Amino acid sequence: MISKKLISGALLLGSAASFSSCTLSKMIKMAKDQQLTITPSPLELHGDSVKFEASALLPLKMLKKNTVYTVYPTYNYGDQKVAVGDVQFKASDFPNSKVEQPKVTRKFAFAYGGEAMNKGTLTVKGTAANLNGKSKTTPAPDMTIAQGLITTSRLVQDAYYPVYADHGYNNAEELTPTNVAFYFEQGSAKLRVVETGGKRGKFLDAFIAHKNVTRTVTVTGAHSPEGREAKNVSLAEQRAGAIEKYYRARLKKFDYGKKADSIEFVTKSVVQDWTAFKDSLATYKKLSESEKQEILAVIDNGEGDFVAKEQKLHALPSYKKVFNDIYPKLRNAGTEILTVLPKKTDAQISVLAKNITESKADAKVLTDKELAYAATLTPILSEKEAIYLAATKKNDSWASHNNLGAVYLEFAKKAASPAERNQYVDKAVTHFDIAKAKQESAEVYANLGTAQLMKGNVTAAEQSFQKAQTLSPSDDARKAVNSMAGVLQIKKAQYQTAVSSFTNGLNDALVSYNKGLAQLLNQDFANASASFEEATKANPQLAVAYYAAAVSAARQKKEDVLAANLAKAISVDSNLRARAINDLEFAGFASSQKFKDAIR
Repeated sequence: MISKKLISGALLLGSAASFSSCTLSKMIKMAKDQQLTITPSPLELHGDSVKFEASALLPLKMLKKNTVYTVYPTYNYGDQKVAVGDVQFKASDFPNSKVEQPKVTRKFAFAYGGEAMNKGTLTVKGTAANLNGKSKTTPAPDMTIAQGLITTSRLVQDAYYPVYADHGYNNAEELTPTNVAFYFEQGSAKLRVVETGGKRGKFLDAFIAHKNVTRTVTVTGAHSPEGREAKNVSLAEQRAGAIEKYYRARLKKFDYGKKADSIEFVTKSVVQDWTAFKDSLATYKKLSESEKQEILAVIDNGEGDFVAKEQKLHALPSYKKVFNDIYPKLRNAGTEILTVLPKKTDAQISVLAKNITESKADAKVLTDKELAYAATLTPILSEKEAIYLAATKKNDSWASHNNLGAVYLEFAKKAASPAERNQYVDKAVTHFDIAKAKQESAEVYANLGTAQLMKGNVTAAEQSFQKAQTLSPSDDARKAVNSMAGVLQIKKAQYQTAVSSFTNGLNDALVSYNKGLAQLLNQDFANASASFEEATKANPQLAVAYYAAAVSAARQKKEDVLAANLAKAISVDSNLRARAINDLEFAGFASSQKFKDAIR
């Protein structure tokens, strides 16, 4: 016979199970009224992952005692499903769930798996469970809470900027000074024959006869300390004037003609100034140090004006030597002639460099600086290569190897295939390694970083760029490194840092564009629009800049600006039409006639 207690217990358990199942079913039924908010929506790709925030709000009285309700978001694309975590509501955590709606907010992220993900959907399903392990799940299909993926961050443009070591050559006009001084007798401004016919006069005649291209002749008249103030002033002026007059006469003698008219004469006078005297005294060997100090004490610490101090010097035992040996050297007119330094023309340098590369001339016909400069005079990479190759043979310097490697990077940028590109990069690295062994420099490390980027070795490239920044980079090297580092920073979703890098980067259309993209992704729409405009002014064929400007306008709800930029982008690159049609950045304008006209 079956015990009545056993029957009663079985009925009780069945009743409890039935109650539990009913409770879970009610929770699942009420789940249809749950409120789920996803930010951002649509989802956005930043860096190499998709990050979003999910906020779930349950209906009042949905959570029952001793139950847990869990929301499971899943990203679905093609036949793939990516579980991204869960949002869990424990009844014990929400004791007031009958009067206050339970709310939980959580951040999620999942790795980006390529373009196939772009048209996926974010769905959720809910599961109600009790402490006994029983559960019920919301019925299929799962609730869709976000559709598609915005990939504007992938509009970043890779850019490579080879850095050349400075050639050191100045092709601008340079002036070189030539100095000659003529000496006068005490109290006189008459230029003596012993001066004009002596070695100084002959030197000046030979110089003028050579007909150097002369820009200025500066004559500075001076006097020795003795004499009255008025006499000193007039002597200095007269001596300068005498040399100018003599110089002009020699120009006529040597038939300078109209060339003389372009020479600027400047006359000056140094009056009652002890500087030249002190300089001569310092090197004068016939006086002891104590005698020199005695003289300086009168000049520096004595009372009275210039003339009075000179009179006090008369009383010193050393004065006779000073008067006989130092004063005569101060009765002069110094002449500084600035002439144009003779240089080869750019055309001459180019021809000679070509002859060197073709073995028609010895490399000695150009200096190292001229040969390196010659490479900058041609836009043809093969000619640059030949010149820098000749430079490596001529001087085997770090700079010539660096610059030859930089040319190979330029070839790599234009390569028709990945294999060809890698060949050029490998050749470039060979020369960078040689250059680095000879001298570590910012230019070499910047170029090594560029080569590593082209090979896809981002970590090594970043290390090379960091090293370059520690080696006192030239302005060009610093800006090139910043311009490439900014691209890497966008790819890491470090947008503010990228803006700073591009701000200190090269003046280049792609740099302006990438800077605008970083500003756009950082929600700085006004500055982003300005940067895109700057990019398109620099390169009107940069279609992606117009496209990104349209995205910026879309985010600001500026339909006219959106349509104008999108139409321009597609007119330059028709491939952008398909992207625009599917781009969720423009989802809010899909039915707009202006948008339809723009993508037509």
